[in-house]
Amino acid sequence: MLMRKMGASGPEISALGVGAMSFSNFYGPTNEAESHAILAAAQDLGITHIDTANIYGMGRSETVIGTFFKANPGARDGFHIATKAGITKDEDGTRCFKNSLEHLEAELDASLARMGIDCVDLMYIHRRQADMPIEEAAGNLARLVEKGKAKSIGFSEIAPSSLRRAASVHPIAAVQSEYSLSTRAPELGLVQACAELGTALVAFSPVGRSLLTDTPIPREVVPTLAFAANNPRFMEPNLTFNLEITEGFRKLAAEMGTSAAALSIAWLIHQGDHVIPIPGTRSVDHFRQLVAGCDLTLSAADLARIEEVLPLGWCHGDRYNEVQWVGPERFC
Repeated sequence: MLMRKMGASGPEISALGVGAMSFSNFYGPTNEAESHAILAAAQDLGITHIDTANIYGMGRSETVIGTFFKANPGARDGFHIATKAGITKDEDGTRCFKNSLEHLEAELDASLARMGIDCVDLMYIHRRQADMPIEEAAGNLARLVEKGKAKSIGFSEIAPSSLRRAASVHPIAAVQSEYSLSTRAPELGLVQACAELGTALVAFSPVGRSLLTDTPIPREVVPTLAFAANNPRFMEPNLTFNLEITEGFRKLAAEMGTSAAALSIAWLIHQGDHVIPIPGTRSVDHFRQLVAGCDLTLSAADLARIEEVLPLGWCHGDRYNEVQWVGPERFC
């Protein structure tokens, strides 16, 4: 398995990780057995990174990871575990973001209990608290490292300028951001800033939430998924445009003797030695397709062919709607 460093002085982990949001019902119904099968396949295939969060299924994702570790003594030692906190609700039930040490530590303690482990290898702030300087937020994460509850720290969905400010306080092992052939905003500075600082860029939704696979979410299923049903890229007429355009990518993958999912992962891996995709899936067969992307070597000509069928800006619709955009930092 291709390996990459998690942070400038961090451990080596697999170049692809498990996006454990799929262990909840975010992309459709699943169960513990299916999630355990993914983790078992990860062990067999040399995949060592698991990326989860306290809000995935309101703790369900972490609980499933915990039951896998309980059923497989010693399995935890073979994985690099990351989780996130910072998204919560205020007293009247409104979604908000909290980055205080008190909140982060309480949430991490609950995460550790659900997974049945003593510490995580990486603790992210899931969303920035707008009225708290990011230097203070980074300092709060650093305290969790000092307390032995996390080995390294990171942020999700922050801008390059914020990363540099946070890194002035404590080394930032990773920044998690949506990055794929359909979402290339990180190339406006985040890819470069991460490389400069020795920070891993953990790419979520690396296959475009299924658009960049051989089996995109069926039209009839989209309305049943809370996120997709309200996401501009899966709403008409954008969905029709996106399916038509990506058909060329699927044909290209077939010509190259691979799956669209594997080719999507391979393209990302070729964007820098610090880029680590974390696809989520509910199927072991799909997971194997994704992992196969780590073994593909793309030539300059191959990359040019991919760019020809999916040029910059091809995707119709924003990656988030107005509500979904609350929290992530946009790029300048």
